[in-house]
Amino acid sequence: MPNSTTATTLGISEELLRRYDVAGPRYTSYPTADRFVEAFTVTQYEQALAQRAGGSLVGGGTPLSVYVHVPFCESVCYYCACNKVITRHHERAGEYLQALNTEMDLTLAHLGRAQTVSQLHLGGGSPTFLSDAELSQLMLDLHSRFKLAAGAEISIEVDPRTVTEQRLTHLRSLGFNRLSFGVQDFDPEVQKAVHRIQSFDSVASLMSQARALGFESTNVDLIYGLPLQTPESFARTVAQVAALRPDRIALYGYAHLPQRFKPQRRIDITQLPPAADKLHMLSGAIGGFIAKGYSYIGMDHFALPTDSLAVAKRQGRLHRNFQGYSTQADCDLIGLGVSAIGRVGATYSQNAKTLPEYYDSLRQGQLPVVRGLALTRDDLLRRAMIMALMCQGRVEFESIELAHLIKVREYFRPELEQLAPLQQAGMVTITPDAIEVTALGWYFVRAVAMVFDRYLQADRTRERFSKII
Repeated sequence: MPNSTTATTLGISEELLRRYDVAGPRYTSYPTADRFVEAFTVTQYEQALAQRAGGSLVGGGTPLSVYVHVPFCESVCYYCACNKVITRHHERAGEYLQALNTEMDLTLAHLGRAQTVSQLHLGGGSPTFLSDAELSQLMLDLHSRFKLAAGAEISIEVDPRTVTEQRLTHLRSLGFNRLSFGVQDFDPEVQKAVHRIQSFDSVASLMSQARALGFESTNVDLIYGLPLQTPESFARTVAQVAALRPDRIALYGYAHLPQRFKPQRRIDITQLPPAADKLHMLSGAIGGFIAKGYSYIGMDHFALPTDSLAVAKRQGRLHRNFQGYSTQADCDLIGLGVSAIGRVGATYSQNAKTLPEYYDSLRQGQLPVVRGLALTRDDLLRRAMIMALMCQGRVEFESIELAHLIKVREYFRPELEQLAPLQQAGMVTITPDAIEVTALGWYFVRAVAMVFDRYLQADRTRERFSKII
């Protein structure tokens, strides 16, 4: 992993910024979700579940993670690119919880009941849209179908505007041991511009209460590149967050894609900061958090040295999944709920993206999978290359060659040639045995990974992605 402290002090030329400020994937998976196809069928997903149940998957015995998507929010945040349903009608949650039960039962008919789960995550939307009673019922339903391992990571995304100390106490009593607070920015003018008002004091109070209740880890989500943000204003937010001492920090670059995400059309494009300012925000945040004792995990994550994510990084066990960096190096994922994405064996699958379509499939007694992908040998090989770059900042040729029975320099000859300009720019170092991302290259690690993306190299259609800076 490159020296991140050095990276924060590097000067990056305007020419280099212009050359590499291009659109590209975040690589929470490879192939990326935009490559999923409708030709992938429910039957293929069911077969993958059955193969896991029968222990016939390559690498059988991998840990199991469960993700539950709760799509409801009371109000819209203009930057949001999540699949959500904006409503104040909380009674809609009841029908959704019943549908989740149906989906779980249909899934377990192929997977088998009492599967041991080492990670459980509730995301959205806003899972805290659910009432305390509904959250209790959902957790009871999950416990009745899955076996949560001792020491399992049980996490939930929290909208600070929807929780109180009493609600945090209830979440702790349900077994949640990790919280992720959606903050994004503490500047009042930025908050107004994105329609998400929450005070620093309210978040600070919740963080203090979470610590007193014994939550093992707290995360704060931040976004740079929002309207009206400046390097100076975002530096203030970084200082405020560091003062709260969350165990983890997720720092994302805003992806302005109004053609795909309708709420973003409410953002005044003239208020968005230029690429140079975004780079300064990123650089300043990296420097600011490292100065306060945080480890730079990678592209968009920081953690205190004692947090399990930082430990996993030191031990070379980092992985990226659909929630970002993870502590489990290779984990099958069951995605439950509207639009949820799963990974089982060498397959990806995604559920229907609208509630009517999701409900309709379940009423017909069919899993709501509408698209996905069965990975080829080449996909698996390139995934290993890309994830090594994204997680360790280094690819050891020998380990790839032993696992995939290829010669890296022969198989990836064109890609290694494409890396030559990146090497000349000081972003990567290529030796006879490895590729390593440098401190400078860590700013542009997505550009390095993109070289090995066969789909992206084939069509060069990148409008669907955010800028890498």
